[in-house]
Amino acid sequence: MLTRLGNWFNERWPFSELIRIGLDEEIPGGSSYAYVFGSLLLFTFSLQAVTGVWQLFYYVPSVQHAYDSLNYLRTEITFGWLIHGLHYWGANAMIILLLCHAVQVFTWGAYKRPRELTWLAGLGLFLVTLAMSFTGSPLPWDEQGYWATVVGTSIAGTVPFVGNLIKLLMRGGQEMGQLALSRMFVLHVAIFPVGLLA
Repeated sequence: MLTRLGNWFNERWPFSELIRIGLDEEIPGGSSYAYVFGSLLLFTFSLQAVTGVWQLFYYVPSVQHAYDSLNYLRTEITFGWLIHGLHYWGANAMIILLLCHAVQVFTWGAYKRPRELTWLAGLGLFLVTLAMSFTGSPLPWDEQGYWATVVGTSIAGTVPFVGNLIKLLMRGGQEMGQLALSRMFVLHVAIFPVGLLA
């Protein structure tokens, strides 16, 4: 029964051919555990996307309710603590995996011709991932996230000529408040994910 159903779908949409093309691709040097970082990054990014969307159902991006909404998710929603924990620790794991992957690519010389554009795209993805991590930090609006963002935006404020403008744009004013949280939320949820997918 399942075989007939699979054949019916396969006649209309050659899914098995796409799987064959994807799985039969030769890997230079053969498969190895050394190639695992890229696959782990893809898995971790997928996990971040799923857990992030799940948290959006409960998160309230306001300075009065941000912490309470995530606390509600962690304590009152079934497996909410797991969803939030996977997102938090997945973000940390993603940074570590990116560093490992970048070191591996650099050590093996995989950035050399003809892969220069792949290396540059990877560096761009690395910077966008760091930016996503930074903009996700203040979203719980707890002490750690608040002060990490104060320090981060203050460091950005030291850039010659445009630093103060960057700090004002990130904070929405001289002090951290609702505008800063709203801007970090939009960057974290809408702008930077599009950058990762582009």
